[in-house]
Amino acid sequence: MLLDRVKKVVTGLLDSIRVPLIALRHSGPGQLQFWIIALFIGIAAGFATLGFRLAITWLQTQLYGESDVQLASAASELPWYLVMGLPIFGGLLVGLILHRFTPDGRARTVAHVIEGAAIHDGKVEGRAGLASTFASLITLSTGGSTGREGPVVHLGAMISSKISRWIKADAVTARDLMGCAVAAAVAASFNAPLAGALFAMEVVLRHYAVHALAPILIASVAGSVVSRLYFGNITEFVLPVHTQEFYIELPAFVLLGAVCAVVAVSLIRAIFWAEDFGDRVQAKLGFPNWLRPAFAGALLGVIALQFPHIIGVGYETTSNALSGELLLGTAVVFACIKAIAVVVTLAGRMGGGVFSPSLMMGALTGLAFGAVAVSIFPSVEGDETLYALAGMGAVAAAVLGAPISTTLIVIELTGDWQAGLAVMVAVSIATALTSKMVHRSFFLTQLERRDVHLADGPHSYLLSKYAVEVVMRGRDRLKESTQRKLWKMIEQGHYLDLSATLETAMPMFEQGAIKRLPIVRLGLEGAAPELCGAVYYVDALRTYSQALSDTSKEEH
Repeated sequence: MLLDRVKKVVTGLLDSIRVPLIALRHSGPGQLQFWIIALFIGIAAGFATLGFRLAITWLQTQLYGESDVQLASAASELPWYLVMGLPIFGGLLVGLILHRFTPDGRARTVAHVIEGAAIHDGKVEGRAGLASTFASLITLSTGGSTGREGPVVHLGAMISSKISRWIKADAVTARDLMGCAVAAAVAASFNAPLAGALFAMEVVLRHYAVHALAPILIASVAGSVVSRLYFGNITEFVLPVHTQEFYIELPAFVLLGAVCAVVAVSLIRAIFWAEDFGDRVQAKLGFPNWLRPAFAGALLGVIALQFPHIIGVGYETTSNALSGELLLGTAVVFACIKAIAVVVTLAGRMGGGVFSPSLMMGALTGLAFGAVAVSIFPSVEGDETLYALAGMGAVAAAVLGAPISTTLIVIELTGDWQAGLAVMVAVSIATALTSKMVHRSFFLTQLERRDVHLADGPHSYLLSKYAVEVVMRGRDRLKESTQRKLWKMIEQGHYLDLSATLETAMPMFEQGAIKRLPIVRLGLEGAAPELCGAVYYVDALRTYSQALSDTSKEEH
């Protein structure tokens, strides 16, 4: 009798767990469930980010004898063959990993997360993303000159994508969950919960809808708490106290913003120029994709022999710049060499993010600018470290195209809220000028180069989400006379493949002033195409209008 009662209680408990889970998978999450899921994703992304940071620290300590905080100093004491050999070995491992587990041999970045949110209904690749995470881990631990924010953002997006697929979330819910994961990852990486939430909305979701704000904040706080439980409530950088009145110097920060815009645009264009140059060299020499990161590692090793500050994320050099410990000439040289190292690493397809290098270059640029400004106007009690702080935010914000979240990240990284006005002035000018010279940001320019047009808003990319196969009217719905007309169009070369999207179809409608296009399935070379159906202009317009309406509802 007692055993039967125990079985009944256990069965009831299991049913109480199983039934809500089944309902969750089939009906989607309710409001309370959604917030609970957001909390869970925030915790999971926080631990994933923490694990990534600790793994970098452990590997750097094993290989260089010191973590990133003192990595440049430690590397300068190592034998030359280790300083050169570690980036080459790391690049070879990265190349093999990406060649084996990604279709194109490229590491996944923040740009892929932005694309996943906009076009792929809040989901990113799993296998390629995981391989990219390991590749970036190796790059950052063996001398690569990039940052950790790109890998952890994609890692968080992978977690949310897995959960979204499991609960069969609709597109809006999946995007919101992705925002939660990204916010938690950024918050845990930089100990910046407010900036993490705004980064997710400003950079990834690209809207500030109220329905997404609460769960994203919950996840961001959760990710930050995970980080603080391990590292404590400390800032990444410690700055001198600014006691003087710097408001009279605000015009100088406007000029600093313009200088930082030039630095940001130069860095962005140099990365893409170097990538194209690398493609041409690779095609000419004929070496495989998996060797490209190793060649990049060799170049980095040569640079690191003389300038070990390029190794890793570079927080030691950034901290020295923010503390005013570098001279003018040293800051300029370090900034130029760091830019070359970042270009080599990213063009060499070694993986990693661009945010941390931007912070370092911005701090060095600001310090150099401050040294010049103070020397020109000695009567003004200027503080070079304040210019370094403002420059750090300005270059990073211009590269990311995220002025609000970057300003908050810089302030939360340093804990210096007094200098917020100077940072905001420099950031606003740098971001505004940079957005006029590139496609809004480094990430959106990356997508433009892959023919993914997100910079101009939903109207420029929504058509690419819909395959003509979904919109077309099947052959069984077409009259014989209509089919004969479609075959004539096919003979004239006016048709679309079954795999095409409305992005291809709409220009053909508008240029040819036609009301329908035949859709065919192409066979082997020399085989006749098979007529599958037709896409009508009115159907394409109806689909586009509905997509714009749905997007407007989501963003408001």
